[in-house]
Order: sequence, then structure tokens, then C-alpha cells
Amino acid sequence: QVKLVESGGGLVQAGGSLRISCAASGRAFFRNAMGWFRQAPGKEREFVAAINWSGIIMYYVDSVKGRFTISRDNANNTGTLQMNNLKPEDTAVYYCAAARSPTFSGPYYRVSFYDYWGQGTQVTVSS
Repeated sequence: QVKLVESGGGLVQAGGSLRISCAASGRAFFRNAMGWFRQAPGKEREFVAAINWSGIIMYYVDSVKGRFTISRDNANNTGTLQMNNLKPEDTAVYYCAAARSPTFSGPYYRVSFYDYWGQGTQVTVSS
């Protein structure tokens, strides 16, 4: 079992930056591929970024490429999403997720690939 807790969300103006973090506890975090998803009001939860257990392989949705960076610190059981040049359309609740698999053995962009979820943190970008 892995427990995930997000932090670092908030309100920022368009063009600004935020860093959100995910603290993991329980099962050894380094064994889990992890991802970030977001959900805006009235919309489905969508994939944002994913990183494998070693931090070498990363994937991003096209809309955040070049602006967001996913990273992880296995020694401290944390994952981070650095978000730069934020846009109003990035406004959503952001969720951290972890998979039992350490690698991308399945569709990393799907909610169903992940086994553990955090409670989410709100990110609001004003225009």
C-alpha cells in the first residue's frame, strides 16, 4: 500500500510558476512508476506527466511540453511537478498517482494504469 499526499497548489497569475509535490509513504516508493493527472470542473481526469521508477523515462501531454517538468527523489519518497509559464487552461485539481509497476508496462496515460492516488491539490491560474 502506498499513501500519497500532494501539496503546493495555489493561485498564480498567467505566466507564473508553481511547484507541486507528492509525498509517498508505505510501500517502497522507488518501485512505483508515478504520474500526475488533472481534472477541471465538468471535465474528465486527464494525464499530464509520468516518470518511471528511476526517473530516466518521462512522458508529457502535448499541451504542457516545454512548460512542465516531472521529477522524483526516491531517497526522500517525493515526486514533483514544476509548472512554468502557466496558463488559465491549466486550472484544475492536480492528482499524484503511483502504479505497482516500476516501468511503463501499460498505458501510462490512462487512469486505470495507476493503483494509488492522492487527494489532489488545487491549482488556479488567473488571466
